[in-house]
Amino acid sequence: MTADYRVVIGDSRRMRELADNSVHLVVTSPPYPMVSIWDNFFRDESAQSYDQMHDCLNNTWKEVKRVLVPGGIACVNIGDATRTKDGVFHLYPNHSRVIESFEQLGLVTLPYVLWKKPTTKPRYKGKGAFLGSGFLPPNAYVTLDMEFILIFRKGNLRSFEPKDPKRYGSKFTKKERDEWFSQVWTVTGARQTQGGLERRVAAFPEEIPRRLIRMFSIESDLVLDPFLGSGTSLKAAMNLNRRFVGYEKLEDFSRIIRERMGQESERILFQKQSVVEQISSELIA
Repeated sequence: MTADYRVVIGDSRRMRELADNSVHLVVTSPPYPMVSIWDNFFRDESAQSYDQMHDCLNNTWKEVKRVLVPGGIACVNIGDATRTKDGVFHLYPNHSRVIESFEQLGLVTLPYVLWKKPTTKPRYKGKGAFLGSGFLPPNAYVTLDMEFILIFRKGNLRSFEPKDPKRYGSKFTKKERDEWFSQVWTVTGARQTQGGLERRVAAFPEEIPRRLIRMFSIESDLVLDPFLGSGTSLKAAMNLNRRFVGYEKLEDFSRIIRERMGQESERILFQKQSVVEQISSELIA
């Protein structure tokens, strides 16, 4: 059975369902080390320290390099973190650690996007972001109101035949180009309205993967999200006529994805990693 849209319930650190050089674009928002809503995710992996958390993510980044086509792009949305540990306030620069990881793998780091969330505002005395002494210098802290959309390329520029019809059919307008290829994006974050399992999903609005898919892929390309969550990138890929594979470790998310996609979920093949066969030949045919 050939399926253009697949959700693999399994571990993206071992994406054995995908062949080398088979994915054109990766768009993902992984768990953020040292951010409390993802503590359980890393605890499940026996990753307690900041270094161990990034070591856990690095195994997925190795797989990302393997499966990307030459010239393929990886876009990683991640935020930095702050936490007081042993009575000392720390900044954990997640974005710089991810850049280091991809550089060590040999990918090319491209200029990144700063995503400014207009819903994130400085707050005071336990009512949100920690600002230290509020209005009194010098012991306050700058609020983290930006996230990073890091962009990497595997090797040299991707090549195309002259006047490739799918490439020309995927072009963006001047207005879109001018807005999307500027370094600061102001996009309202998706509201976290549910508790329980859904709280472990990033507030990742569909506009973010929609832009990235338009910017860095053409119609019929294969898009991968190794940390799928509730399926935001899947929904964007389906709307833009791209093929898609997503990995999600928690099987309960398949129910959430089905509910979110409605009737469109009938077009998605859900399969468990333990029983799937090599699918890349179908995906890239």
